[in-house]
Amino acid sequence: MTDSTLDLGPQARIIARLAEGVTDAQFADRTPCPRYAVHHILGHLAGLSVAFRDAGRKDLGSTTDTSPDAALPDLRPGWREDLPAVLGELADAWGDPLAWTGMTRVGGVDLPGEVAGAVAADELVIHGWDLARATGQDYAPDPAALEAAHTFLLAAAAEPGRDSGEGIFGPVVPVPSDAPLLDRTVGLSGRDPGWTPKA
Repeated sequence: MTDSTLDLGPQARIIARLAEGVTDAQFADRTPCPRYAVHHILGHLAGLSVAFRDAGRKDLGSTTDTSPDAALPDLRPGWREDLPAVLGELADAWGDPLAWTGMTRVGGVDLPGEVAGAVAADELVIHGWDLARATGQDYAPDPAALEAAHTFLLAAAAEPGRDSGEGIFGPVVPVPSDAPLLDRTVGLSGRDPGWTPKA
């Protein structure tokens, strides 16, 4: 067993509450992700929840083999009911300590279970921030998930070619070392923590 497990339930519930607060009128609003409007972020959250749920279950197949860049994500009918459900399933899957052991796959990439779990935490924390910032909602991520996301992104920031924008993250946005942990984590993801819809 690994001692690197993390309860993703609190962060998953935060995402569900943020999604509930999104109005239909906000679907086309811009977000900190240049290619994504609000409805794309919501669609991405739904898709990644399914993918990471299945990765945690080691139920490998089309949901875990498809690159997130294969198509622009979007909402499906019934998403308001489906998104909270799959977020809960994701949290349940990673609540099993076995999810954090051995190998799994997500986005078509084979990863150790504990790394995939950290990526899941990062996805939920950062896209939660995207959604909250784009829709004007308050956001306080789960502290444990935020710590995991920061640790993961700090390691990713040291990867070769990061400054050129290669890979899944943009260049790191410099943030003061005494800034809140969320701001520093957002900066490591390649986003400006000061972003606003009018920026």
